[in-house]
Amino acid sequence: MNIQSLMAQAQKMQKEISKKKEEIDNSTFEGTSEWVKVEINGKKELQKITITYEGTIESDDREMLEDMIKIAMNDATTKVDTEIENKMGAYGSSLNGLF
Repeated sequence: MNIQSLMAQAQKMQKEISKKKEEIDNSTFEGTSEWVKVEINGKKELQKITITYEGTIESDDREMLEDMIKIAMNDATTKVDTEIENKMGAYGSSLNGLF
């Protein structure tokens, strides 16, 4: 097998990985618990949160709680990504953005 063939295979694999990553990024994933339902995209960005708790929560307080959970979720996700970058950064060129 020659270098050109090997490079062509590597480029093909890189395109396939990029396509799959884009598909995941554009997908929506739902998470649920007893009181909360969240929707995130494949980039781990919170898209929607719903409080399913049926107890007494004032309407304005419910919206603020939903917003605060969204902010906290996104903050935590950013911290995870930062940690991955810090620990995996040395491998960045060989992993080429897989994380």
